[in-house]
Order: sequence, then structure tokens, then C-alpha cells
Amino acid sequence: MADETPNENPDNTAAEAAASDDQEPTLEEQLAAAIAERDTNLDRWRRAEAECENVRKRMRRELEEARKYESLGLSRDILPALDNLQRAIDAAGQTHNLDQLIEGVELVAKQFQDALNKHQVIAIDAVNKPFNSEQHEAMQQVPSADHPPMTVIQELEQGYTLHDRLVRPSKVIVSKAVE
Repeated sequence: MADETPNENPDNTAAEAAASDDQEPTLEEQLAAAIAERDTNLDRWRRAEAECENVRKRMRRELEEARKYESLGLSRDILPALDNLQRAIDAAGQTHNLDQLIEGVELVAKQFQDALNKHQVIAIDAVNKPFNSEQHEAMQQVPSADHPPMTVIQELEQGYTLHDRLVRPSKVIVSKAVE
């Protein structure tokens, strides 16, 4: 490696440049150096390209795995409610006590609702609210003097949202003006 300290004498710099011209590589040497540099760069590019492809494949596998098991948490939260529902059915079959069955099923329904809420699946509050075609599906219109027109007066099936997306609309009965 050449000494990289600056020269104080400008005449020496010119003399060194003239001397280095005498040592200039031949055309064959320049070509060999360019080919070697090309081969090195090509090898680096190929390795980088292979690494990018490996990253893409790994990301695809991870995404597929995440999709495959995305409902694992929800499943784990719902299974205890399903177990309790089976227990309520079994207990009702043994005791034949309708009140206990109703109480057990209500507790299980609450457990299901809590599990859904934990995963951001939220029930739509529809009754006594203005009809909203983005959240409600009107199954019937009924004349009502007690409610303003286009107000939800009964919910036939609960609707749900997941974050800001509709999972399913509430099926409702809507009021209309009395003729």
C-alpha cells in the first residue's frame, strides 16, 4: 500500500505521477481485473438474490402458519363455554329442573359473549336505534305509534362487528308510520 501522507513538495508529486505512469497496468491486466471485479459483483448479486428469495419463502411460510392458527386464541376462549353448556345439559337431564337449565344456559351465553368481546367481536346495539342499512337487515316493517318511523323495535338476530368491520348485520323489525 502506498504511503498516504501528503507531500510537502509539489515537484515530488509530479515526479511520482510520471513514475507511476511507467507502472500502469497493461490492457490484459486491466481486462483481467475488470473480469475479476465483474465475477465478484455477479457472485454478490446472486447471493443477495438468493437471500431475498429465502426471505420471501420464509415470510410466506410464516404468513400461512399465522393464518392457519389465527383462531387458536378464540377457540381456547370459547371451549370452556362449550364445556359448561354440555355440563348444563347433563345436569338438566339428571335433575329435570328447568330453572337450573335456564340459569346454566344464561351463564354459558354470558361466557360466550365475554370470549367474543375479548377478541373484539362486539355486539351491535340495535333496539330503539334508528335503522342503519350498514349494520341492520330489516326483516319486516311494522306500523308503530310508539316509535318514530325507521326505528328498530325488535331484534331477531344479534349482529356483530370485528374492530371496524361488520361480521354480520342485526336482523331486525323496523317501525313505520301508522296509516
